[in-house]
Amino acid sequence: MALCVFGALLALFSVIAFGVGWLPLLVFGALVGVGVHDLKQTRHAILRNYPVIGHLRFLLEYIRPEMRQYFVEGDREATPFSRAQRSLVYQRAKGEPDNQPFGTQLDVGAQGYEWVNHSMAPTKLATHDFRIWIGGAPGSPALSRAPCTQPYHASVFNISAMSFGALSANAIMALNRGAQLGGFAHDTGEGSISEHHRVHGGDLIWEIGSGYFGCRNADGSFCEQRFTANACDPQVKMIELKMSQGAKPGHGGMLPGPKVTAEIAAARGVPAGQDCISPASHSAFSTPVEMMHFIARLRTLSGGKPTGFKLCIGHPWEWFAIVKAMLATGITPDFIVVDGAEGGTGAAPVEFSDHVGAPLQEGLLLVHNTLIGVNLRSRISIGAAGKVISAFDLVRLMALGADWCNAGRGFMMALGCIQAQSCHTGKCPTGVTTQDPQRQQALVVPDKAERVRNFHRSTLHALKEIVQAAGLAHPQEVSAHHIVRRLTDTEVRLLSNLILTVEPGALLGPLDGQHNVFRQYWPLASAHSFRAGAVPGAVPDILLPDALPVEFPPVPAPADGWRSV
Repeated sequence: MALCVFGALLALFSVIAFGVGWLPLLVFGALVGVGVHDLKQTRHAILRNYPVIGHLRFLLEYIRPEMRQYFVEGDREATPFSRAQRSLVYQRAKGEPDNQPFGTQLDVGAQGYEWVNHSMAPTKLATHDFRIWIGGAPGSPALSRAPCTQPYHASVFNISAMSFGALSANAIMALNRGAQLGGFAHDTGEGSISEHHRVHGGDLIWEIGSGYFGCRNADGSFCEQRFTANACDPQVKMIELKMSQGAKPGHGGMLPGPKVTAEIAAARGVPAGQDCISPASHSAFSTPVEMMHFIARLRTLSGGKPTGFKLCIGHPWEWFAIVKAMLATGITPDFIVVDGAEGGTGAAPVEFSDHVGAPLQEGLLLVHNTLIGVNLRSRISIGAAGKVISAFDLVRLMALGADWCNAGRGFMMALGCIQAQSCHTGKCPTGVTTQDPQRQQALVVPDKAERVRNFHRSTLHALKEIVQAAGLAHPQEVSAHHIVRRLTDTEVRLLSNLILTVEPGALLGPLDGQHNVFRQYWPLASAHSFRAGAVPGAVPDILLPDALPVEFPPVPAPADGWRSV
């Protein structure tokens, strides 16, 4: 501050005495003004003690993520995606060679290192365009009440749910054009179908959240007429009911009124300029049985299109209750997308991002094995979403039970996302996650659409090479027997020896010998309630504290003597 004052006085003397020095006078005068403001303000103690120069601290803090990402962070430090992972996406999106010289940079002796066992008799496949039927197959609908009549032939790698509003208009158009060029699906996210989704005609999976955007009445309840109008559009291939998402499961959301533009309002069916609320739970149903009937209703209203739901696994008994509702009603969804807690393309409370919801591996295994245990697995396809980048990520998730995988952040990087982690600020430097028209101009739709297609194609080509090396004919043949995991310096195990497995139909009889998660929580689940032990008049012995699994601390019984969890 003293130097600024001295500089300003010196410049003033130069102007008066010699008629030169106007520019230094303006610069030092402005700095003196900043210093005076710093001394008077009461918000920042640093600026009161260190006027002018204290701003350097805030500047360095502002650019710290970029400085760390580009100059400090190692290539394999994943926060949340490593430089190596991002570089792989960028190379594939640009159509550049992605081969790696001089061997792996991974520590193959580290605990948790995994690899795929290869075959001495590798196969040779004609195409990398791997596909699966969802909702049965042509002429052979899946067994269910109100079955699917328009099955979808889906790619095994698709774009995960990301809403218009969270992403920019140019980002949505580029993703959908890339999906149209590559022949894969684009999930709309719960923000519904905007005009930007329709420009290029790429296949859509319409996600319906608790706000029923695009199919809601003025009071926020579900509207059949609006749903039917959108769902019967030929561009919409599947209907996905969102129960929860990995980024913030069990948490609602609100888009503040100033961010609800006319375009967003039109897509969601809400008033422009008013707060847009996404409730934490659905109003169209309140029990697992009602949920199954709602899914059947959506399937009928859509003209028989594949209909399912997405969830991040939380309380096991709630998932079990949904499965029991399938058995009780005879209604099964055509697909289930398991979202891992490590997923998330938008902003979420830190505690939710870090500590709420089951990671993808645990959630996927529970869903896959439960459906096997009740003989429903063959009727329901399973998708998986959560930090999917490479072909090995696809192989590993398919080994755990997934039929296909979705990626959100991977496709964002294909658009040019640099992981600046400013998605929630509206100041995305690449125009991917902003509604600022000027910032969106940075994202050129035709160029980025090609990159989206290239990333998808190159990733599936790599998947084809892994499948061939393993001696298989399709990724669906990959199992946990093909994946090996290092436990210690001297011990490795097949993944099949480390994960939960259930025999077909095992949950329909006595639970003796089953994993604790089934023995403890399956009896608590009811098709008529999401609550544990909610069967009227039943107080299962499993609720006694001494019957709880050892990994949970016993809960003392209430003073009135009733037994409870």
